[in-house]
Amino acid sequence: MTLDEFLAWDPGDPSGRTWQLIDGEPVAMAPGSDAHGAIQSELARLLGNHLLEQRSPCRVVTEPGIVPRVRAHRNYRVPDLGVTCAPPSHEPMMPEPVVLIEILSPSNEVDTRANIWTYTTVPSVREILAIRSTRIEAELLTRNPDGTWPAEPEIIDSGGVVTLASIAFATPLVAIYRTTPLAVPR
Repeated sequence: MTLDEFLAWDPGDPSGRTWQLIDGEPVAMAPGSDAHGAIQSELARLLGNHLLEQRSPCRVVTEPGIVPRVRAHRNYRVPDLGVTCAPPSHEPMMPEPVVLIEILSPSNEVDTRANIWTYTTVPSVREILAIRSTRIEAELLTRNPDGTWPAEPEIIDSGGVVTLASIAFATPLVAIYRTTPLAVPR
């Protein structure tokens, strides 16, 4: 299936599931766990509040459509969150994403990591954050000034800070887990 065929396609799925196009094949995404949803909504709130306080033109989008540069006519990927500084559009794809975020669950980690590496082909992407849903840990890939990506991500543990330099955002990693069972009691 081509990207155009996929965007015009009706899967006939009454569940409302989100679908991705992976190398020409439509693939249904599994619903996220409670922890997955809590992490996604908490981080969207933290990012959105930060961008609002900064009076930034950037905005957060949940489950944005992303078309990688490689094999673009046969791929449409859907991360958990994206940040763009481009004006809103009526297109099904997020224009010029600068930050893409995936939440890693045991059942989808292999597929999610495949998505992460396709995101590195999008020229506007500066940072890719992968957050674990079963322990307080994240991985951050930051594009180098020469446009290349590091061979390995920065590992952020429970005492660390997530810093997304492209949007001047920083928060303790534990704050992202505030509404999950992994949250530290206060």
